[in-house]
Amino acid sequence: MMAEPIIKIRDMDYSIEGKNILHGINLDIYPCEIFMIIGLSGSGKSTLLRLLSGLIYPTSGTIEILGIKLSADMPQKEYTQLLSEVGFVFQFGALFDSLTVKENVGFRLYEHSKMKNDDIEEKIADTLSLVGMTTTEDMFPSELSGGMQKRIGIARSLAQDPKVLLYDEPNSGLDPIISATIDELIVDLKNKKNVTAVVVTHDIKSVMNVSSRVAFLYDGSMSFIGNINDIKSSNNDALQQFLTGNTEGPIKVI
Repeated sequence: MMAEPIIKIRDMDYSIEGKNILHGINLDIYPCEIFMIIGLSGSGKSTLLRLLSGLIYPTSGTIEILGIKLSADMPQKEYTQLLSEVGFVFQFGALFDSLTVKENVGFRLYEHSKMKNDDIEEKIADTLSLVGMTTTEDMFPSELSGGMQKRIGIARSLAQDPKVLLYDEPNSGLDPIISATIDELIVDLKNKKNVTAVVVTHDIKSVMNVSSRVAFLYDGSMSFIGNINDIKSSNNDALQQFLTGNTEGPIKVI
């Protein structure tokens, strides 16, 4: 029997200022999946990620994560629980420039947990080890490369022991080798920490190498959901054009 979905989206629409961004979204994401979302720039991928993080809420329909329904009037206790169990990895790390790596990774623990400082520091050390950044505790973000900043951003979200990590373009701005190490880290965290990953990406190589399943967002709706074999055999013309970068097809080049 298939596991219960960790994320359920049902008949979800999202509009802003009368403009329909996403419509008719239905999706199940299962524990320990690496679920990747691809699509054109402006297709609603990052908006969907923000909806899953509870930063914004659906105009209609429902989103449920770990049994919690996301809504503007959800109880504070449930919202706090959501923040502890769903981590967000920003595209460019979004680290605090004035804080050291240790202070960045432990920020929410220092500010919002009841853990003792010694326990927090042990947690930070363990988390940095997990992302391969053990010697960086006293460094500042300006001293780190782009790939190192991405790893620290992942560590900061990971320090809370989330069940779900939302990644916004984790390979953006990285060379192919560093990009591959980020892919390996996402897989490693799934295997070692049982973390479900939801990844918005334009990196087709990453999709082919590490995804469990893929969704193609096109014109505000889920045009395709499937695994890599499904992608290769799909007769979805827009999807195939997107994957190959062909200028000819249903997607019009402006």
